[in-house]
Amino acid sequence: MQRGHAVRVPEEEAPEPVARDQRGATIGPAYANYMLGVLVLVYVFNFLDRQIVSILAERIKHDLGVGDGEIGFLYGTAFAVFYAVFGIPLGRLADVWDRRRLIALGLGFWSVMTALSGLARSFGQLAAARIGVGIGEASASPSAFSLLSDLFPAARRATVLAIYSSGIYLGAGLGLFIGGLVVDRWDLAYAAGTAPLGLRGWQVAFLVVGLPGLLLALWVASLREPERGALDGIVAPREPNPWREFARELRAVVPPFTIAHLLAEHAGPRVLTTNLMSALAIAAGATVLSFLLGTPAQWIALGVGLYAAISWAQALALRDRPAFALILRTPTLRNANLGFSFLAFTGYGVGFWLAPFLVRVHGASEAQVGLLLGGSSALAGWLGVTFGGVLADRWRATRADGRLRVGMVTALVPLPLALALLFTRSTWLVYVLSFPLSLTTSLWIGPGASTVQDLVLPRMRASASAAYLLVVTFIGLALGPYTIGRLSVALGDLRLAMAVGLCANFAAAFFLWRAMRTLERDQSSMMRRARGLGERGL
Repeated sequence: MQRGHAVRVPEEEAPEPVARDQRGATIGPAYANYMLGVLVLVYVFNFLDRQIVSILAERIKHDLGVGDGEIGFLYGTAFAVFYAVFGIPLGRLADVWDRRRLIALGLGFWSVMTALSGLARSFGQLAAARIGVGIGEASASPSAFSLLSDLFPAARRATVLAIYSSGIYLGAGLGLFIGGLVVDRWDLAYAAGTAPLGLRGWQVAFLVVGLPGLLLALWVASLREPERGALDGIVAPREPNPWREFARELRAVVPPFTIAHLLAEHAGPRVLTTNLMSALAIAAGATVLSFLLGTPAQWIALGVGLYAAISWAQALALRDRPAFALILRTPTLRNANLGFSFLAFTGYGVGFWLAPFLVRVHGASEAQVGLLLGGSSALAGWLGVTFGGVLADRWRATRADGRLRVGMVTALVPLPLALALLFTRSTWLVYVLSFPLSLTTSLWIGPGASTVQDLVLPRMRASASAAYLLVVTFIGLALGPYTIGRLSVALGDLRLAMAVGLCANFAAAFFLWRAMRTLERDQSSMMRRARGLGERGL
C-alpha cells in the first residue's frame, strides 16, 4: 500500500460503518453531540476574538489616528491573509495528526494574541497582534470540519456543520455586546485619564475576551479523536511523521522558501518559470494598486497571500496528484468556492460596518449597539445557520443540488432587507430589520462547508477545507471590509458604500448557478477520477 492513500474495506468484510476513536472504541451519538457542543464553543471564541474589532472601531480610530481604510485592513486583510495562508499547512497537519490537540494549541495561541492586542500602543503593534490571532485561528475550522465529518454521517453533514458554524454568530454577537459594554463603562469610569496602566476601554475589551480562551483550550485537549474515514468505510492510514509533513507544507507557502520547496519536489523548469513569473506579476500589480489607491500594506499582504496560494497549488500537484485534481480541478468545487466567497464578501463587509454605521449615522452609543445589534445578530445568525443546514440536508435528500440552492436563496432574499435597513431614517427600524437580515445572510454557511466535504476523499478533507477557507477569506474577509471602507472614503457616505457592496451577491448567484450544473457529474465521477490519478484502495 502506498502511504497516504485511502484504504476501502472490502464490502464482504465491512461491518456497518460507525464512528470510533483511535483505540477502536465506538463513539456513540451522545458523545458525538457532546464534542459538537464543545467545538461550537471554540468557534464562539474564534469569532468573539475576531468580531470585537467592529464595535471598537470608532475608539481605535480616535486613539490611534487612523481612518476607515486602515480599520478595514486591520479587521480584514491583516487578519485574513495570514489566516488563509497558514490554514494550508495547518490543514495538512489536521489531515495527518491529532485534530483535537491542534485545535487546542491554536486556541491557546490566538487567545494570547487577542490579549496582547489589548497592550498595543500603536497601529503597527495592533496589526501585528491581529496577524497572530489570524495564524492561531487558522487551526480551528479545517480541523473541526474534518473531525465532525468523521463523527456524523454524510446525510447529516450540512446540519452538523451548520450547528458548528452557528458559533460565528454567537461569537460575533457576544463580541459586540461585551466590547460595547466594556468600552463604554471603562472609558466613562476613567474619563479623567486615571485608568490603570493607562489602558483605554478598547484595550481592556481585548484582554477580557482573550484570556478565558486558555481554559477552553485545556477542555478541548481532553476530547477523543475519531478515526479518520471509518464512518465512510475509507480508512486513512496514519502518517508516521506528521510534523515533517507540516513543515513541508509550510515551506510550500512561505516566501522565499517556496522556490526551495519546488526544487526539493523536483519541479521542472516550466513550473519554476511559472512561479517566478507569477511573483513578478503579483509584485507589479501590488505596486500599481498601491500607487493608485494607497494603503500599500493592503496590497502587499494580498500579494504575498496570492503568491503563497499559487506556490502551494504547484507543490500539491507535485506531491499528491489525486488531491490536487479533486481540490483544485473539480469545476463544481471551484464555482461553489467562488459563489460562497462572494456571499462572505457581503457578510463580512456589511456585517462589519453595520455597528460603525449605527454609531456614525444614527448616533447610537457603543453600549446600545452592542446590546441590541449584538443580541439580535447572535440569535438570528444562530437560527439562520442552523435552519440553513437542516434545509440543505432535506433538499439534498430529494435533489443533488439542494445545498447549493440554499446558497442561491442566501444570495437573493436578503437584498431588499439590506437596502431597507440602510436607507430608513428610523434607528429602531434598523434594529428590527437586522434580525431577518442576519437570519437570511447566514443560511449558506453549513451548505458551503458540507459541499466541500462531499467532493473530496476523507484523507484530504481538512486540506480541501483549508483551500475553501482560503478563497472565502481572501474574497470575503480580506476584500469585503476593506473595499467598503475605501468606498466610504471615496464616496463620503458609509451608507452608499455598504449598498454598493451588496452587488457581490449577484456574482455569488452566478457562480452557484454554474456549480449546480456540474454537481451530479463531479460527485459521481470522484472515485473514478481519483483512481485514474493513482489513488489506491478505492
